[in-house]
Amino acid sequence: MASTYFVYIMASDTRVLYTGLTTRLHSRVEEHRASGCAGFGRRHRVSKLVYFESHVSRRIATLRMRQIRAWNRARRVAMVTAWNPAWTDLAAAWFEERAALVSGDG
Repeated sequence: MASTYFVYIMASDTRVLYTGLTTRLHSRVEEHRASGCAGFGRRHRVSKLVYFESHVSRRIATLRMRQIRAWNRARRVAMVTAWNPAWTDLAAAWFEERAALVSGDG
């Protein structure tokens, strides 16, 4: 069974950026939001999904993640801004839906 690999960028409220790779985008974003990620993600409180792309090849996804990580900050910010001008949390609705179901509003 083929997997989909996601290269993603998380941001903090102060726009500290974290670039990662996963096959479980929803779960990985949830881990970041709950500060369940050790190291950089926890220290800088990156909790907003501001960019992602999907790949069918792990090799290509890994190369793309490394490429983005090698860019300077200005280039990463420009890419996120071009793709998500308002820097909105692309995963916010995923967790609002769950909160509504848990609270009985959904």
